[in-house]
Amino acid sequence: MSALRYGIVGGGFYAKFQLRALSQVRGVEVAGLVSRRPPEAAASYVRDIRLGEGRIFPSVREMAHHVDVVAIFSPNFTRVAVCEEIAAALSEGAKLRAVICDKPLARNLIEARRMIDLLQPFGVPLVYYENQLHMKAVKAVRAQLEPVMGAMGPLMLVRASEEHAGPHSAWFWDPTQQGGGVMEDMGCHSLAVAWYLLTPPGKPLRYLRPVSVQADLTLLKWGRPKWRAELLERFGVDYAKTPADDFATGLVTFQDPESGFLSKAQFTVSWMYDKQGLRVMMDGLGPGYAFELNSLRSPVEVFVGDAAAQGLADAESALEKQQATRGLLTIQPNEPDLYGYVDENLDLVDALNSGRPPLMDWEYGREIVRLTLAAYLSAERKAVVDLTDPSTQQWLEEYVPLIQQGRGTEVLPVPR
Repeated sequence: MSALRYGIVGGGFYAKFQLRALSQVRGVEVAGLVSRRPPEAAASYVRDIRLGEGRIFPSVREMAHHVDVVAIFSPNFTRVAVCEEIAAALSEGAKLRAVICDKPLARNLIEARRMIDLLQPFGVPLVYYENQLHMKAVKAVRAQLEPVMGAMGPLMLVRASEEHAGPHSAWFWDPTQQGGGVMEDMGCHSLAVAWYLLTPPGKPLRYLRPVSVQADLTLLKWGRPKWRAELLERFGVDYAKTPADDFATGLVTFQDPESGFLSKAQFTVSWMYDKQGLRVMMDGLGPGYAFELNSLRSPVEVFVGDAAAQGLADAESALEKQQATRGLLTIQPNEPDLYGYVDENLDLVDALNSGRPPLMDWEYGREIVRLTLAAYLSAERKAVVDLTDPSTQQWLEEYVPLIQQGRGTEVLPVPR
């Protein structure tokens, strides 16, 4: 069987992280790369690890004729335009087996609808990537607890959290380009994985019905003058004028359509976690059982003293968003595998080879966009958002949060 040829759109931090994951997947090669800036470093890496030709194409439209799968790993504000190019290539006869889009599918439901409408008519599988559902630890929790859930009932409460000290790229900090702040960036992870963990075994991903969202979004660290000045100097983003949320927390209530029972997902995300590095935490409570997960619990730790710290040039080679180069440091030997990036690609390859659907599609991704928008709406209204209300459902279809519009000063505290 010939290798599945990936064409990757994007050349930033995330695309490179995915390349590390793909190097651990059999039966794939990276045949093409497209980015706003020529992805020379990514192409060189692909060739160095013998992952494929790594050919740089001038456009997505041209690349689509030379690959089996187009993977959209580019910034959020580029996604609709990328889909327009893919649609043009398909109209010209490009033979794609799938189109992947990483989280979030879109910045709002207007864009999500446009992306789906562009590509759905061609019948090409539209695959949504949300790595946390593929984490081996998450899958192990579900497998281990399945017989317990069968006897006692499913989880009633899941708390999901992801935190680090802030993104790498300027566009991530710009709410008009990214689509918001930390809720848009990482809240989608926590919403999706909590929904998944609450879902009874054997039921489809969207079995539980979201009925309400209550959220509190604010600007804490990066709104203060010292840190605003750092953002402006490093990235050219002025949070005195166009701020975004750097902390978000809230609750989503779900209802089981068969039993009528309610369950809760609590999410907390921030760009203020100035400890070891990226931390993913989850815990869940069921009747008579529970689980906990913390990505910073590693079998490997190293200590680097002051005298030796000068020799540690790249702390992030040990842990994403690492905040220190000395002291007791957490080492994660294989982050792409830990966070589920390897397994989401394995799922895609197996799905295409076997003919089954992948775990997640763009319709599921659209529902995560809906929940994320509901969190922003709840924060703006300072009220619980009732997702069963027809007028609210219609409002969300056209809703663009004030923060996403660049009007964050109307809803966020910005000290002078």
